[in-house]
Amino acid sequence: MRRRRRRKKIKRLNHAMKVRTIGTITFIAILFIILAGRLVYFSVFKNGIYEKQVLSQQNYNSVTIPYKRGDILDRNGNTLATSKKLYNLVLEPKNILRTADVRKKVVSALTKYMGLDKDALLSYLKENKDSYYSVYKEDLTYSQVADMKEYMESDAGEDISGVVFSEKYQREYPNKSLASQVIGFVSDNSGTGGIEQYYNSTLSGVDGRRYTYLNEELESDTSIVDPQNGKTVVSTIDSNIQKLAEQRLAAFEKEYGSKGSSILVMNPNNGEVYAMASSTSFNLEDPRNEKNLLTKYKKSEIDKMSEKEKVEAFNEIWKNPIVSNTFEPGSTFKPFTVAAGLEEGILKGDETFICNGYEQIGSNRIHCSHRSGHGRITLSESISLSCNDAIMQIAAKEGKDVFTKYQREFNFGSLTGIDLPGEAKTDTLLHTADKMEDVDLATSSFGQSFNCSMIQMASAFCSLVNGGSYYEPHVVRQLQNDKGSVISNVEPALVKQTVSKDTSDKLKEYMRETVESGTGKKAQLDDYTVGGKTGTAEKIPRSAGTYVVSFCGFAPVEDPQVVVYVVIDEIQKGSQQNTGLAVEIARDVIEGSLKELKVAKSTNQ
Repeated sequence: MRRRRRRKKIKRLNHAMKVRTIGTITFIAILFIILAGRLVYFSVFKNGIYEKQVLSQQNYNSVTIPYKRGDILDRNGNTLATSKKLYNLVLEPKNILRTADVRKKVVSALTKYMGLDKDALLSYLKENKDSYYSVYKEDLTYSQVADMKEYMESDAGEDISGVVFSEKYQREYPNKSLASQVIGFVSDNSGTGGIEQYYNSTLSGVDGRRYTYLNEELESDTSIVDPQNGKTVVSTIDSNIQKLAEQRLAAFEKEYGSKGSSILVMNPNNGEVYAMASSTSFNLEDPRNEKNLLTKYKKSEIDKMSEKEKVEAFNEIWKNPIVSNTFEPGSTFKPFTVAAGLEEGILKGDETFICNGYEQIGSNRIHCSHRSGHGRITLSESISLSCNDAIMQIAAKEGKDVFTKYQREFNFGSLTGIDLPGEAKTDTLLHTADKMEDVDLATSSFGQSFNCSMIQMASAFCSLVNGGSYYEPHVVRQLQNDKGSVISNVEPALVKQTVSKDTSDKLKEYMRETVESGTGKKAQLDDYTVGGKTGTAEKIPRSAGTYVVSFCGFAPVEDPQVVVYVVIDEIQKGSQQNTGLAVEIARDVIEGSLKELKVAKSTNQ
């Protein structure tokens, strides 16, 4: 008898199981939706961020694209400093030698378009076969690489690999040593001295970069961040006046020689500096060449120097003595002593003085430059004849408070604020009224027993002859972008009013008399009226018999357009007290400057 098979009971889903199943499917669906949403979010909205992160983790080449340092121009647009682009030929021997075909194409192109020697090139590649970066040629000009670059950028040369031209800039100074201490030079892309240092952040830019990497399709791609070039600085320097000053100084040094000599030329009406010349100039394109030291030291002295001493000697050559050195100004300070008396009403202008050749200050007998005495002289003659005796009498009338007040009113003892590095501080080199002795007052009145720098003296002198306006001296007048468009102009900065126009006018006439009939006769010109003041300062120790001579002149007297200040430290040939040499130099520079500036001839000669 056949046995019946028992049917397997089918298990049916109950309600709870249905709920769980639906819940699970729904949860999975939601997860898929969230995942799809995130993928869309990352690929669309966050694509840029994560693309950079991905690319940053891939292998890529990064090449610096250097910025161009800004140019330095003179006031007329002539180039004083610029940067020339150069190229290094960089080879990747490992890539070039990976196949015979690549090697053949690269070597053929380099020999054809750059004129390289085929055998030497092949030998070099083999010697450096494992290198991915090897500099084959340095400091190539654009003309030397132009054909090869053009070929590589064409369709025919697109398969050239393993050849890169890295760029760099080389600082050039077309005039070599002209205005060397005003301009300064560049070392490791940073300015040293002069405008290069003071305006370093302005002249500097920001490097760019070229990135080569594999994109999403695993193809080579390039991304470039352009460099930001530095700004161009337009200086107040007039190249022709600068050349004139340097040539005149060089002629003097050749004939007479000195421990150091300098010329400063300024516009008295706005503080602009037209020229700064020094006997210790140097080649800006080769500042560390020992030949530069010959402007201050003898070869025998240089040969005996240690390396440390040579470094110190170079620093002396590179610094600007007009800004950084101090000295006793001597009689060029006398007009300021007189100006203080006139401004305070202590002097009226009609005074006379008896000069017997000296003043007795306590136990000190202080002599006049004219030891036998000038006799009775007028106020104007106290300046034109450079009478120490009369000037000491004037200072005594003024007293210590008034005298020291006007020293500081003319900014002696304070920084001028000139836009050049290394300005000398002289605040501790002046007497204060409470500590000034009678003998200090007497000697200070004619420019001894205190120190100043040339830029301090000339800036103060400008205010004395321009109507009393003290302007901050400066060597930069404008900033431009790398396309030549003006970014900003440096406006004249009026700091203070030192004296009234009436006092200024009187002093101008007194100093005109100095040139017409006094100690500055050699400064006379046929076409222009000239005023000025001579200076002879006996250096410390006084017993050494060494002198600094100077002349500060201006023209035309009726409307001064230039101030020229000449300082000579220890004339080597002849008398060290020969102030006439400084006067003659100033005369020539004044005349040349007025002609360069096209100043109309004086009508009241």
